[in-house]
Amino acid sequence: MTFRAILLGAVAAVLVACGALPTAAKTAPDKAGDVQRSFAPVVKRAAPAVVNIYTKRVVEQQAFRPFVLDDPLFRRFFGDDFFGGDAMPRQRVENSLGSGVIVRPNGLVVTNNHVIKGADEINVVLQDRREFAAKLVLADERTDLAVLRLTEAPRDLPTLEFMDSDDLEVGDLVLAIGNPFGVGQTVTSGIVSALARTQVGVADFRSFIQTDAPINPGNSGGALVGVDGRLVGINTAIFSKTGGSVGIGFAVPANMVAVVVRAAESGSAIARPWYGATGQPMTRELAASLGLDRPVGVLVKAIYTGGPADKAGLRPGDVVRSVDGREVDDPEALRFRIATREVGATVRLSVLRGGKPLEVSIPLGRPPETPARELTRLGGNTPLAGATVANLSPALAEELGLDVTATGVILLKVDGGSPAASLRFRPGDVLLRVQGAEIASVADLKGAVSQSAQRWRIVFRRNGQNLQIEVGR
Repeated sequence: MTFRAILLGAVAAVLVACGALPTAAKTAPDKAGDVQRSFAPVVKRAAPAVVNIYTKRVVEQQAFRPFVLDDPLFRRFFGDDFFGGDAMPRQRVENSLGSGVIVRPNGLVVTNNHVIKGADEINVVLQDRREFAAKLVLADERTDLAVLRLTEAPRDLPTLEFMDSDDLEVGDLVLAIGNPFGVGQTVTSGIVSALARTQVGVADFRSFIQTDAPINPGNSGGALVGVDGRLVGINTAIFSKTGGSVGIGFAVPANMVAVVVRAAESGSAIARPWYGATGQPMTRELAASLGLDRPVGVLVKAIYTGGPADKAGLRPGDVVRSVDGREVDDPEALRFRIATREVGATVRLSVLRGGKPLEVSIPLGRPPETPARELTRLGGNTPLAGATVANLSPALAEELGLDVTATGVILLKVDGGSPAASLRFRPGDVLLRVQGAEIASVADLKGAVSQSAQRWRIVFRRNGQNLQIEVGR
């Protein structure tokens, strides 16, 4: 044993004797092999399944046209060809890059939706420089994930196995593999800095893994892997004021990625489970009023009558502390936990009711499409002309991330240049009253706007606030 090892051992023994270290304290490495440990074996297993993704998109760019050409008087005296006639729009090719992960040996690749969104052409390059065209199988904006299938690819491609991301702990070692800045495949290492980050607004279902493994532009869609070489998550976003890594990166957990991949394999749209309740964050004031020692959990605010939560006995005022043994600190974390389960599964909620703990088991179902959407584009001589509206139902509310108990008529689209757009109506506005008439359905709205009027009065809800607009001819 070297003198250095003897000295380190003596120091540790003194610290243990003084109570400064537990008796099972880890010892410093005393062999060259201990110091020369490497992630190389993990990289060799995982890196071949991480790919570079290149996309092309053709966009039309309007050619320069002086505004004076739109003046009829000018055109009359100088003609349409004074500046070369009506200039045709020119086409321009936009290129972008990102990363992806092969998750099935038949060429199924998962990446971020923002990497391939709007692409006309997608090409995937493997670590060994083989290149394949790819087709989009499924795009899910709500999770910012997309699944591709390589065309004319062999059937024995390297893949990454999914890890149960619920088993992750803060402090676990992770590797980020991707194509930052287009320089080629790169591996960086770090730890899991935090779990269940729900305030990162880059997707509807938010419960991100935070890591300090350097992630930069181009890493999007790449792999975050554990030291066993399994897929922990898909690198999705960074927090940065400079555009480069500052040690705060976020990844979609593997359990959510698996949900999207299963839907892509089945060839159907993602069927998200529904439990029929909404909640609100627990504040200090609420916690104190409920006799809690700290503000944790989700306070159940509303329950859809006849829904799964209602039938299972969940009540407004209950405080949900965990789902299947996993703590939830806010409504986003609760929604994420539900969304990673399958339709037909049963979740176990640990609840506080009147300060007493109990468990509620809820079979998850599909949100009902009741009433039917009755998608309608409004026309005519009304302030709402150019708006596309629909009846709110639990299914539509779930798609839009709204309160499941929301009812009424919602604006889904507003055409540019339309009367509705000029009055600054927005998608997401919920109509409450038109000309004093209550609007509970699209049929009610059609009746209200079918009458001609000199002045219009419309009451609507936006971001939880009731607003009113009056307009005359």
